[in-house]
Amino acid sequence: MKEKPSEETLRQWHTDPDNWKLGIFYFNKKDKRIFPPKKIAWMGWTVNFANPLSILSIVAILAFVFIMTKFLDTTKH
Repeated sequence: MKEKPSEETLRQWHTDPDNWKLGIFYFNKKDKRIFPPKKIAWMGWTVNFANPLSILSIVAILAFVFIMTKFLDTTKH
């Protein structure tokens, strides 16, 4: 198993403007984290769009929300 990147490496990836598409979308193939911190870290996490597991996670979350809203819709008779 590969060694985890150092805090310094993570910081370099995070501050590298080439890893931020349009300034808001994080895209770094070297970074294996699914949900890295947002560009402004105290605002939470974002998705690493270069990691297929990140995309799968977002699709699964959206599908779950969609299914639950349809399942719990009590306005239909």
